Amino acid sequence: MKFLDDLPLGFLVLISLALGLAPFVPQPHVWEKIGMLFAGDLSRGIDIFDLLMHGAPWILLALKLVRIATMPAAGRK
Repeated sequence: MKFLDDLPLGFLVLISLALGLAPFVPQPHVWEKIGMLFAGDLSRGIDIFDLLMHGAPWILLALKLVRIATMPAAGRK
């Protein structure tokens, strides 16, 4: 978990908003790919890669927030 602890929270928020939502028009890729996943249309390799690439910052941010919330107060940075 040291890797997650070493990542600055501000950086994760910034990268989630920038890469996680890019391109912004006509709709964010991650939103489009999640829709495709739930519709059962996520079958091409490039679409799966896109979901992983654009979703990874959000997953890291969620893990970091859970880590912060569950860490004892004395161990927080």
